[in-house]
Amino acid sequence: MKKIVAFGASSSSSSINKKLATFAANKIPNSQAIILDLNDFEMPIYSEDRDKINGIPEKAYEFKMILKNADGIIISFAEHNGSYTSAFKNIFDWISRIEKIVWYNKPMFLMATSDGSRGAKLVLEIAYNRISRGNPFNIPKFSLPNFYDNFNENDGIIDTDLKENFSKSLLLFQKNL
Repeated sequence: MKKIVAFGASSSSSSINKKLATFAANKIPNSQAIILDLNDFEMPIYSEDRDKINGIPEKAYEFKMILKNADGIIISFAEHNGSYTSAFKNIFDWISRIEKIVWYNKPMFLMATSDGSRGAKLVLEIAYNRISRGNPFNIPKFSLPNFYDNFNENDGIIDTDLKENFSKSLLLFQKNL
């Protein structure tokens, strides 16, 4: 059974990106979805000085170990002012200090959603450009615009075209596993 780590790159307790990541992870047959909440990995804001004085926080090592034990990783990005949320960026900064290969070259599926018509595409492109660099897999990506119009808890993605695009991306991720 494959272990799929999934999370919304947001600290919101009602994160639509966590809902989308959870939905995707639960669509993969013969797998165990491990859903993370970034609030469980809150750490001091990364700085070189903190790193030198106090070292890397234990929560960064915990997060990294979860990634290491995964067979695949699904991240859905929230967009704050056109970029990553501070919660995600801080975890990313800390875990990048542990080992050079941050995501262990695992198969990944990158997504983003928002309540707007662009579906957080800007942060998805930023994340894709950074995370895909050096990863040996063709990393699929998917953006879901207008979350509240195109997604519901019971049916998942409602719009036919968006659902088809999502399914194609998810299939590529599954082939990489």
